[in-house]
Amino acid sequence: KFGWSTHALEKGVKRAHILYPANGALLQELYTRDGSGTLISRDLYEGIRRADVGDVAGIYDLIDPLVKRGTLVERTKNSLERDIMSYYVYTRDNLIVATGQLKRFEGGYAEIGCLVVSKDYRSQGRGDAMLGYLERLCYQSGAAKVFVLSTQTMEWFVERGFKEVDVRQLPPSRRVSYNFMRRSKIYMKEIENSRDLDASELWWSN
Repeated sequence: KFGWSTHALEKGVKRAHILYPANGALLQELYTRDGSGTLISRDLYEGIRRADVGDVAGIYDLIDPLVKRGTLVERTKNSLERDIMSYYVYTRDNLIVATGQLKRFEGGYAEIGCLVVSKDYRSQGRGDAMLGYLERLCYQSGAAKVFVLSTQTMEWFVERGFKEVDVRQLPPSRRVSYNFMRRSKIYMKEIENSRDLDASELWWSN
């Protein structure tokens, strides 16, 4: 079956589906995003990419519930559009299931923010995948000191190698804009080499 599917893709078919003989399998495969069988695709069915202006509405809808609960700082659609080049999205069949923002600062610092996973896709490794992807971008750009600001998800970052630091350890330009009223805790991680990232990914993939 895999051979036939591969041959079909080579001839121009966009996607091939391999289904198990079960009642309702075809309907579930065709009319649900997660399906019931195995999908072989020529295009990017699931993966991470840099966001563009066409993603603004999807990012806004994803983060809005957390903004309303006070977990995230408010981001309007206009601000998302203005800063869209700093956002990345994890998509599954063109649906945005996770997002994250990466901002670079002087002195080899970078901030990861707005790391959000859809409630329907949590506890499946996508938050870790997004974090790992952004950490690699930081390392490749020469930003070895990565930090996050958080009010409610401290343990999650600690488990992934971040350590709490004082506001004085932020880069000067970020210290100026730090919101003391919000009282976010700061967690920082130093990436010495790519093997640090490899080790982290091995840990969370087990």
